[in-house]
Amino acid sequence: MANSKFDAKSFNPEAFQYIADRIPNPKRNELIKSKVITPNPDVAAVFSDQDGTGYARLAMRGLLDGEAVNYDGKTDITATSTKTFEQGVAVVGRAKAWTEKDFSYDITGGQDFMQNIAQQVDEYWWGIDQNLILAVLEGIFAMTDTKSKEFVDKHTYDVTGADDGHITATTLNSAMQSACGDNKKIFKVAFMHSAVATNLENLNLMKHLTYTDKDGITRDLELYTWNGRLVVVDDSLPVVESESGPQYTTYVLGERAISHNKLNVKVPYEMARDAKTNGGVDTLYTRRRATFMPFGISYEKVSQASLSPTDSELRNGANWALVHSGEETVSERSYINHKAIPIARIISKG
Repeated sequence: MANSKFDAKSFNPEAFQYIADRIPNPKRNELIKSKVITPNPDVAAVFSDQDGTGYARLAMRGLLDGEAVNYDGKTDITATSTKTFEQGVAVVGRAKAWTEKDFSYDITGGQDFMQNIAQQVDEYWWGIDQNLILAVLEGIFAMTDTKSKEFVDKHTYDVTGADDGHITATTLNSAMQSACGDNKKIFKVAFMHSAVATNLENLNLMKHLTYTDKDGITRDLELYTWNGRLVVVDDSLPVVESESGPQYTTYVLGERAISHNKLNVKVPYEMARDAKTNGGVDTLYTRRRATFMPFGISYEKVSQASLSPTDSELRNGANWALVHSGEETVSERSYINHKAIPIARIISKG
C-alpha cells in the first residue's frame, strides 16, 4: 500500500504495525513466557472458519471416568462412554483514536508522530487487554448456579477472618492447594493490588524482576516474584469496603488459564486528516478484536446487548458457567473437574 500523505507527514499502515509490534513490552512478554496467557489454535480455527462471527461454541473432549468392577470371574464388566463438553467464547472488540495538532508538530521542531505513537500503542493495548482479563476473572467468580458456585467456593481462599486478615508467608501455598490439590504446581502468576504487594514487600516475601534493554542496561521491572510465582501489581483489582476495612482480591493463575487470541480486523490502523479544526489535525484510529477464554469456564452470553461484550457484561456472573456436557436436564450433566482449572483467588485485608 502506498503511503497516505498528510502535510509533511506520511503514514504507512503496514510499517506502523511492524514498528508497534516490535517495541518490547516487558510486562506482557513476562506473562506470555509464564504460559498463563496463550493462544488457542481451536479458537483461531473456529473464528477463521466462521469469518465475522462474534460468538462460537467449542467442543472439549471429556475424560475417562466411572468405577472399575471387581474382576473375579463372575462379575460382568460394565462400559461407559466419554462425554463431549461445550465451551462458549465471545469476541471482544475495542477501538481507540489519538489526535495531534499540526501546531504541536511545528512548535516541537517536527517530532515524529508515527514513531512516538508506535512506541506507546502496544503498551496501551496491553493495558486494555489486562483490564479485560480482570473483568473476565470478576465475572467467573460471580457465577451463581449450583455447580459453578462450587468452583467459586473451592477456588476462593479467604483469610480476612484469620489473625489480622493479612496475607502471610503460607497463604499462597495454601490457596493453591485448596484450589487444585496435588495439581497446585500449575500456578504461575498472581495479580494483586499495590496494598497487598506492599504488605508482601514489608515481609520480604517479594523479589524484583529485571530485564536488559537493547543497550545492555539492566533495569528493574514493575514486576516481582512471590514464592517463585510472577506478580503483577494493578490497583484496578477488586477492593470491597467492609466494616473492618478494605478487602482485597488477589487472583492466582496457572498455565493456560486464559486463552488470548487476536483476530483480524479489516483496518487495524488508519490516519484521517482534518485540515480545518485547530489549524489542522491528524487522527490515528486503532481497532482490535480478540478472545479471552478462561480454561474450563464457558461464556454463555445470557446478557449481552451488542455483538461485543462490554466490561460490565464480562463481569456479570450470569454470563459464565462451568463447562459441562450440555444436557438440558441439569442432573444428567457431567462437569469439568474443578481441580483442572488453574484459576484461584485470595481475599485478604492486605
